[in-house]
Amino acid sequence: MLNFRLDGKIALVTGASYGIGFAIAKGFAEAGATIVFNDIKQELVDKGLAAYKAEGIEARGYVCDVTDEAAVNDMVAKIENEVGVIDILVNNAGIIKRIPMTEMSAAEFRQVIDVDLNAPFIVSKAVIPSMIKKGHGKIINICSMMSELGRETVSAYAAAKGGLKMLTRNICSEYGEYNIQCNGIGPGYIATPQTAPLREKQEDGSRHPFDSFICAKTPAGRWLEPEELAGPAVFLASEASNAVNGHILYVDGGILAYIGKQPK
Repeated sequence: MLNFRLDGKIALVTGASYGIGFAIAKGFAEAGATIVFNDIKQELVDKGLAAYKAEGIEARGYVCDVTDEAAVNDMVAKIENEVGVIDILVNNAGIIKRIPMTEMSAAEFRQVIDVDLNAPFIVSKAVIPSMIKKGHGKIINICSMMSELGRETVSAYAAAKGGLKMLTRNICSEYGEYNIQCNGIGPGYIATPQTAPLREKQEDGSRHPFDSFICAKTPAGRWLEPEELAGPAVFLASEASNAVNGHILYVDGGILAYIGKQPK
Protein backbone atom coordinates (compact mmCIF):
# COMPACT_ATOMS: atom_id res chain seq x y z
CA MET A 1 0.00 0.00 0.00
CA LEU A 2 1.48 3.34 -1.03
CA ASN A 3 1.93 5.67 1.92
CA PHE A 4 1.04 9.27 1.11
CA ARG A 5 0.33 10.10 4.76
CA LEU A 6 2.57 12.44 6.75
CA ASP A 7 1.42 11.51 10.26
CA GLY A 8 4.06 12.25 12.89
CA LYS A 9 6.18 14.29 10.48
CA ILE A 10 7.35 17.84 11.18
CA ALA A 11 7.37 20.09 8.13
CA LEU A 12 9.11 23.46 7.89
CA VAL A 13 7.81 25.59 5.02
CA THR A 14 9.68 28.86 4.63
CA GLY A 15 7.77 32.04 3.84
CA ALA A 16 4.46 30.23 4.31
CA SER A 17 2.29 32.97 5.81
CA TYR A 18 0.24 33.09 2.59
CA GLY A 19 0.23 32.10 -1.08
CA ILE A 20 1.92 29.00 -2.45
CA GLY A 21 3.72 28.18 0.80
CA PHE A 22 0.49 28.38 2.77
CA ALA A 23 -1.33 26.12 0.29
CA ILE A 24 1.44 23.52 0.48
CA ALA A 25 1.57 23.66 4.29
CA LYS A 26 -2.22 23.27 4.44
CA GLY A 27 -1.94 20.17 2.25
CA PHE A 28 0.75 18.77 4.55
CA ALA A 29 -1.44 19.39 7.60
CA GLU A 30 -4.37 17.59 5.95
CA ALA A 31 -2.02 14.64 5.37
CA GLY A 32 -1.15 14.60 9.09
CA ALA A 33 2.02 16.68 9.38
CA THR A 34 2.84 19.22 12.08
CA ILE A 35 3.46 22.61 10.45
CA VAL A 36 6.15 25.13 11.31
CA PHE A 37 6.85 28.17 9.16
CA ASN A 38 8.74 31.43 9.15
CA ASP A 39 8.45 34.86 7.71
CA ILE A 40 10.66 37.92 7.79
CA LYS A 41 8.38 40.11 9.97
CA GLN A 42 6.30 39.44 13.07
CA GLU A 43 3.21 40.96 11.43
CA LEU A 44 3.47 38.42 8.59
CA VAL A 45 3.94 35.56 11.04
CA ASP A 46 0.88 36.76 12.98
CA LYS A 47 -1.11 36.95 9.75
CA GLY A 48 -0.06 33.42 8.90
CA LEU A 49 -0.91 32.07 12.35
CA ALA A 50 -4.39 33.56 12.07
CA ALA A 51 -4.86 32.02 8.60
CA TYR A 52 -3.79 28.58 9.81
CA LYS A 53 -6.04 28.87 12.87
CA ALA A 54 -8.98 29.72 10.60
CA GLU A 55 -8.30 26.44 8.78
CA GLY A 56 -8.16 24.50 12.06
CA ILE A 57 -4.39 24.04 11.84
CA GLU A 58 -2.15 24.48 14.88
CA ALA A 59 0.97 25.83 13.22
CA ARG A 60 4.07 27.29 14.86
CA GLY A 61 5.49 30.49 13.37
CA TYR A 62 8.97 31.99 13.68
CA VAL A 63 10.41 35.34 12.63
CA CYS A 64 13.54 34.65 10.60
CA ASP A 65 15.41 36.11 7.65
CA VAL A 66 16.37 33.01 5.67
CA THR A 67 19.39 34.79 4.14
CA ASP A 68 20.92 35.16 7.64
CA GLU A 69 22.81 31.93 8.40
CA ALA A 70 23.07 32.57 12.16
CA ALA A 71 19.35 33.38 12.39
CA VAL A 72 18.45 30.24 10.43
CA ASN A 73 20.62 28.05 12.65
CA ASP A 74 18.98 29.59 15.70
CA MET A 75 15.48 29.00 14.27
CA VAL A 76 16.19 25.37 13.42
CA ALA A 77 17.58 24.79 16.92
CA LYS A 78 14.44 26.33 18.44
CA ILE A 79 12.19 24.16 16.27
CA GLU A 80 14.09 21.04 17.29
CA ASN A 81 13.80 21.99 20.97
CA GLU A 82 10.17 23.16 20.89
CA VAL A 83 8.60 20.90 18.26
CA GLY A 84 11.05 18.21 17.16
CA VAL A 85 13.49 17.33 14.39
CA ILE A 86 12.42 18.57 10.97
CA ASP A 87 11.46 15.70 8.65
CA ILE A 88 10.34 17.82 5.69
CA LEU A 89 11.73 21.14 4.47
CA VAL A 90 10.12 23.23 1.74
CA ASN A 91 12.31 26.10 0.57
CA ASN A 92 9.45 28.34 -0.56
CA ALA A 93 10.52 31.87 0.46
CA GLY A 94 11.43 33.93 -2.57
CA ILE A 95 11.31 37.28 -4.33
CA ILE A 96 11.29 38.55 -7.90
CA LYS A 97 12.35 41.90 -9.33
CA ARG A 98 11.06 42.56 -12.85
CA ILE A 99 13.71 44.94 -14.16
CA PRO A 100 15.40 44.94 -17.57
CA MET A 101 18.90 43.53 -17.15
CA THR A 102 20.72 46.67 -18.29
CA GLU A 103 18.71 48.74 -15.81
CA MET A 104 19.21 46.38 -12.88
CA SER A 105 21.90 47.20 -10.35
CA ALA A 106 24.33 44.55 -9.16
CA ALA A 107 22.91 45.02 -5.66
CA GLU A 108 19.38 44.24 -6.88
CA PHE A 109 20.66 41.18 -8.73
CA ARG A 110 22.49 39.97 -5.61
CA GLN A 111 19.39 40.44 -3.46
CA VAL A 112 17.34 38.11 -5.67
CA ILE A 113 20.15 35.53 -5.74
CA ASP A 114 20.49 35.82 -1.96
CA VAL A 115 16.81 35.10 -1.24
CA ASP A 116 16.07 32.64 -4.04
CA LEU A 117 19.30 30.62 -4.11
CA ASN A 118 21.56 31.31 -1.14
CA ALA A 119 18.70 30.96 1.37
CA PRO A 120 17.69 27.44 0.23
CA PHE A 121 21.37 26.47 0.58
CA ILE A 122 21.50 27.96 4.09
CA VAL A 123 18.26 26.39 5.34
CA SER A 124 18.98 23.00 3.76
CA LYS A 125 22.45 22.98 5.30
CA ALA A 126 20.90 23.70 8.70
CA VAL A 127 18.43 20.78 8.61
CA ILE A 128 20.48 18.07 6.87
CA PRO A 129 22.67 17.03 9.86
CA SER A 130 19.62 16.12 11.98
CA MET A 131 18.01 14.39 9.00
CA ILE A 132 21.15 12.26 8.67
CA LYS A 133 21.00 11.35 12.38
CA LYS A 134 17.30 10.50 12.11
CA GLY A 135 17.88 8.37 9.03
CA HIS A 136 15.57 10.14 6.60
CA GLY A 137 14.55 13.53 5.24
CA LYS A 138 12.65 15.25 2.47
CA ILE A 139 13.71 18.59 0.96
CA ILE A 140 11.50 20.29 -1.62
CA ASN A 141 12.79 23.38 -3.40
CA ILE A 142 10.26 25.67 -5.06
CA CYS A 143 11.84 26.13 -8.46
CA SER A 144 10.13 27.76 -11.45
CA MET A 145 9.53 27.47 -15.15
CA MET A 146 12.35 30.01 -15.16
CA SER A 147 14.55 27.11 -14.05
CA GLU A 148 14.24 26.12 -17.73
CA LEU A 149 13.18 29.22 -19.66
CA GLY A 150 14.24 32.83 -19.92
CA ARG A 151 11.96 35.82 -20.19
CA GLU A 152 12.43 39.56 -20.41
CA THR A 153 13.03 41.47 -17.13
CA VAL A 154 13.72 38.38 -14.93
CA SER A 155 17.47 37.81 -15.41
CA ALA A 156 18.21 37.54 -11.67
CA TYR A 157 15.17 35.36 -10.95
CA ALA A 158 15.93 32.98 -13.84
CA ALA A 159 19.58 32.77 -12.80
CA ALA A 160 18.58 31.99 -9.21
CA LYS A 161 15.93 29.42 -10.13
CA GLY A 162 18.25 27.75 -12.63
CA GLY A 163 20.83 27.54 -9.86
CA LEU A 164 18.21 26.17 -7.47
CA LYS A 165 17.46 23.35 -9.92
CA MET A 166 21.13 22.37 -9.85
CA LEU A 167 21.36 22.77 -6.06
CA THR A 168 18.44 20.34 -5.86
CA ARG A 169 20.29 17.79 -7.97
CA ASN A 170 23.48 18.26 -5.99
CA ILE A 171 21.79 17.76 -2.60
CA CYS A 172 20.37 14.54 -4.06
CA SER A 173 23.84 13.50 -5.24
CA GLU A 174 25.56 14.33 -1.98
CA TYR A 175 23.04 13.09 0.58
CA GLY A 176 20.94 10.44 -1.18
CA GLU A 177 22.97 7.73 0.58
CA TYR A 178 21.56 8.97 3.90
CA ASN A 179 17.95 8.39 2.76
CA ILE A 180 17.43 12.09 2.07
CA GLN A 181 15.41 12.92 -1.01
CA CYS A 182 15.69 16.42 -2.49
CA ASN A 183 13.34 17.34 -5.29
CA GLY A 184 11.91 20.52 -6.76
CA ILE A 185 8.49 21.76 -7.76
CA GLY A 186 8.26 24.20 -10.66
CA PRO A 187 4.91 26.03 -10.49
CA GLY A 188 3.26 27.48 -13.55
CA TYR A 189 1.33 30.73 -13.41
CA ILE A 190 -0.69 30.67 -10.20
CA ALA A 191 -3.84 32.66 -9.41
CA THR A 192 -2.85 34.50 -6.25
CA PRO A 193 -3.76 37.96 -4.89
CA GLN A 194 -0.42 39.17 -6.27
CA THR A 195 -1.39 38.17 -9.83
CA ALA A 196 -5.03 39.29 -9.55
CA PRO A 197 -4.43 42.62 -11.38
CA LEU A 198 -3.11 40.65 -14.35
CA ARG A 199 -6.36 38.67 -14.55
CA GLU A 200 -8.84 41.55 -14.23
CA LYS A 201 -11.05 42.49 -17.14
CA GLN A 202 -10.08 45.70 -18.91
CA GLU A 203 -12.40 48.71 -19.10
CA ASP A 204 -13.63 47.61 -22.53
CA GLY A 205 -14.42 44.12 -21.21
CA SER A 206 -11.40 42.47 -22.83
CA ARG A 207 -8.89 40.30 -21.01
CA HIS A 208 -5.62 41.72 -19.75
CA PRO A 209 -2.93 41.13 -22.42
CA PHE A 210 -0.81 39.07 -19.99
CA ASP A 211 -3.87 37.00 -19.01
CA SER A 212 -4.51 36.22 -22.69
CA PHE A 213 -0.82 35.41 -23.20
CA ILE A 214 -0.65 32.95 -20.29
CA CYS A 215 -3.90 31.19 -21.15
CA ALA A 216 -2.81 30.86 -24.80
CA LYS A 217 0.54 29.39 -23.73
CA THR A 218 -1.05 26.90 -21.29
CA PRO A 219 -2.67 23.74 -22.71
CA ALA A 220 -4.99 23.81 -19.69
CA GLY A 221 -6.11 27.24 -20.92
CA ARG A 222 -6.21 28.77 -17.46
CA TRP A 223 -4.24 29.98 -14.48
CA LEU A 224 -3.57 27.35 -11.83
CA GLU A 225 -4.80 27.47 -8.23
CA PRO A 226 -2.32 27.40 -5.30
CA GLU A 227 -4.10 24.31 -3.94
CA GLU A 228 -3.10 22.39 -7.07
CA LEU A 229 0.50 22.39 -5.81
CA ALA A 230 -0.46 20.64 -2.57
CA GLY A 231 -0.90 17.15 -4.06
CA PRO A 232 2.50 17.09 -5.80
CA ALA A 233 4.11 18.47 -2.64
CA VAL A 234 2.50 15.82 -0.43
CA PHE A 235 3.74 13.14 -2.84
CA LEU A 236 7.32 14.45 -2.70
CA ALA A 237 7.14 14.74 1.10
CA SER A 238 5.75 11.23 1.61
CA GLU A 239 7.21 7.73 1.60
CA ALA A 240 5.50 7.20 -1.77
CA SER A 241 8.36 9.17 -3.36
CA ASN A 242 11.29 7.47 -1.61
CA ALA A 243 12.81 6.44 -4.97
CA VAL A 244 12.34 9.91 -6.50
CA ASN A 245 15.42 12.07 -6.01
CA GLY A 246 16.93 15.03 -7.85
CA HIS A 247 13.78 15.49 -9.91
CA ILE A 248 12.02 18.76 -10.78
CA LEU A 249 8.26 18.25 -11.01
CA TYR A 250 6.74 21.00 -13.14
CA VAL A 251 3.16 21.77 -12.15
CA ASP A 252 2.45 24.18 -14.97
CA GLY A 253 -0.67 23.01 -16.79
CA GLY A 254 1.57 21.83 -19.63
CA ILE A 255 3.33 25.08 -20.57
CA LEU A 256 6.80 23.54 -20.87
CA ALA A 257 5.48 20.81 -23.16
CA TYR A 258 3.73 23.23 -25.52
CA ILE A 259 5.09 25.38 -28.35
CA GLY A 260 1.96 27.57 -28.37
CA LYS A 261 -0.94 28.22 -30.68
CA GLN A 262 -0.39 29.13 -34.30
CA PRO A 263 -1.27 32.77 -34.97
CA LYS A 264 -4.53 33.19 -36.88
